[in-house]
Amino acid sequence: MSTLTELWVERSNLRQTQIVEAERAPLKEGQIRVAIDKMGLTANNVSYAVSGEMIGYWKYFPAEGGWGKVPGWAMGDVVETRCDAIGLGERLYGFFPMASQVVLEPGHVADDFFMDGAAHRAPLPALYNQYRRTKGEPEFLHALEDERCLLFPLFITSFVLYDYLIDNDFFGAQQVIIGSVSSKTGFGLAHLLKHDSGLNKAVIGLTSPSNMDFVESLDCCDQIVAYGQEDAIDQSVPSAWVDMSGDGPLTGRLHHLLGDNMVESCIVGATHWEAERGRGPDLPGVKPSFFFAPAHIAKRDAQWGAGEIWRRGSEAGARIAQEVAGQLAVERICGAEDVADIWRAMLDNAVAPSRGIMISM
Repeated sequence: MSTLTELWVERSNLRQTQIVEAERAPLKEGQIRVAIDKMGLTANNVSYAVSGEMIGYWKYFPAEGGWGKVPGWAMGDVVETRCDAIGLGERLYGFFPMASQVVLEPGHVADDFFMDGAAHRAPLPALYNQYRRTKGEPEFLHALEDERCLLFPLFITSFVLYDYLIDNDFFGAQQVIIGSVSSKTGFGLAHLLKHDSGLNKAVIGLTSPSNMDFVESLDCCDQIVAYGQEDAIDQSVPSAWVDMSGDGPLTGRLHHLLGDNMVESCIVGATHWEAERGRGPDLPGVKPSFFFAPAHIAKRDAQWGAGEIWRRGSEAGARIAQEVAGQLAVERICGAEDVADIWRAMLDNAVAPSRGIMISM
């Protein structure tokens, strides 16, 4: 394959896309070329795009002008190599752009992973620079490639949030309220909390009326509340708000509803990416803050050893993925035009949470 196909998204207008085809550039010494086989497309990809400027997600795979390449978690195969440590045909798992191929620069190569050593990626969160070499991994992981792309990264984030709450003794909260609980990160967190018998914290999930049956089928919440019915939440107990929606007015309503009983308020995702971000002035309760998972991972790396929280999160993610697999129908969408269409559908919240979308250029 002599040409490279990429899907570019206008950073200031995420619905505007263009398909870019170009001749492959020759590899430099130390580089590898990876054919991207399949990528999971979830609300997480939307969050990467929405927070691309703030956190730097657009910088991992730069595009020209005001365009960007939306990243995501994918499987790929090494189709050309000028790196002695990485062999032709190796299968990799990691953070890739929406493209048919990508060039990486392996550095710090270990038996089971390597770090991309490209200079432009050095200042960025290292979590996304690691690529797993799958040949030595257990067979059960080989059989869960789709789940690994669709669910594992989100469930690892769920685990990091779960551990963050435990590490802070839930900030004194007796119940955890999860916004956009139908999202994979949302129901992953709910599952971990509800099925940990040692916690005894009520799990409240907020979702749209159309998604309530799906959330009910997952058995991950003590109470499911439709948007607009927030007054059904117990306002008399200290509460932690974990928001996957990024909906500012929703956060504002909950703060005013709970008052000083809002003891933690962290913003994680942006499933409601077009909602207003403003939450109103002088909110009662704790001040809302943005949750940056790599910061908590770095803390645990220092305490537990490098990679340990990732290992624990991966194991937890695998367990959840196997338990909910029957509730998720995997669909494969191939070709740049069709990928662009499903990307816009994801932006429009027109993809049911029970659909697991795997894309390929």
